[in-house]
Amino acid sequence: MYCINDKQIDFILNDIRRRGIEMEDLQSNLLDHICCIIEQNLKEGDDFEEFYKKTIPQFFENELWEIEQETITLLTFKNYYAMKKTMIISGIFSVTAFVAGSFFKIMHWPGASPLLILGIAAISFIFLPLMFVLKAKEASAAREKLVAGVGTLIGILLCMSTLFRLMHWPGASILWISTSACSIFLFIPIYFFSGLRKPETKTNTVVTTIILIGATGLLFSLTSIRKSRQNIFLETKTYYKNEQLLARMRSKVSSSTNTQLCNNIQNACDKIKGLILKEETGYDKLPPDFDTKNILITEGGIGDSFGGENEGSKLLNDLKELLNNYNTGKNTEGKVPVDYPFFELSSEGIMQFSNLSLLNSLTQIQLFVAGSELQLTPVK
Repeated sequence: MYCINDKQIDFILNDIRRRGIEMEDLQSNLLDHICCIIEQNLKEGDDFEEFYKKTIPQFFENELWEIEQETITLLTFKNYYAMKKTMIISGIFSVTAFVAGSFFKIMHWPGASPLLILGIAAISFIFLPLMFVLKAKEASAAREKLVAGVGTLIGILLCMSTLFRLMHWPGASILWISTSACSIFLFIPIYFFSGLRKPETKTNTVVTTIILIGATGLLFSLTSIRKSRQNIFLETKTYYKNEQLLARMRSKVSSSTNTQLCNNIQNACDKIKGLILKEETGYDKLPPDFDTKNILITEGGIGDSFGGENEGSKLLNDLKELLNNYNTGKNTEGKVPVDYPFFELSSEGIMQFSNLSLLNSLTQIQLFVAGSELQLTPVK
């Protein structure tokens, strides 16, 4: 067994430092390993320096300082494998939940909204951030990290804008347009000019950029541009005129023919419309001066009051039961239609209706009831 001396130890240590290893603990560990190899394999009388030159390349691929970089990376990302496993699990979960939620939504089954929210939230706030951290760790240049960071941000915005559109939440169109704009004017240029600088990635960069522009264009083509104020005003005015017509018809119905059941139907419709209007305008009834006060009904979601077992959902169920009771014993002409889609859907399906659609449908029901009662009112 070869016995290494202090001079040779100093030679190895200095060479390790010269090759870029600055961490003292790592210097000591490398020195210890190299000395053990030399003592076990170097024979007496052999050339120490020549053997050392053949031994040291076993510790690196290109340069010895790479070991220090890998050590720092492992210390910084000591949970690297746990993060990678979490990323994969969250990705599988989010895709599964999103696909299942989409299918449930198409079939109008309960649970569609929670599945969609969970799936999109998981991919936005777990999968994509973890993927960025791991990609940033693998990237050597700051430019590559920038591309990964901007791409992750665009991905999160795209997921959120999709969720907002699916759930009919306010601001969905603005978020969708902003995401498309950021993709076209921020992410794609950064990605294109970053990949174009490298000859080996030039072709792939051009092809991928074309695909990204095409995909973003297709998504943007699905964007619903916000209606003009004039159109919103006309829709609100039409609803208000229908309400005036309804009020006039109800005032003509004789108290002798206006049964308690009829009143219950009218009141149930008023309460449901009040919930929708309160969510959209802050008023439970549209005031006569809605235009001067800038109180307009912008088409959107019907509000959280109609989700699950909330008040709006219960009122709709009560209204259907009242209408069925009202239609019992009525002739064909006097019956009120109960074939409106929102009566047949679960609370999850009802949430997909727009506020204007439901408001107008409820007013129609009230007009049918008032018209049916007017037929029974004696002519004076």
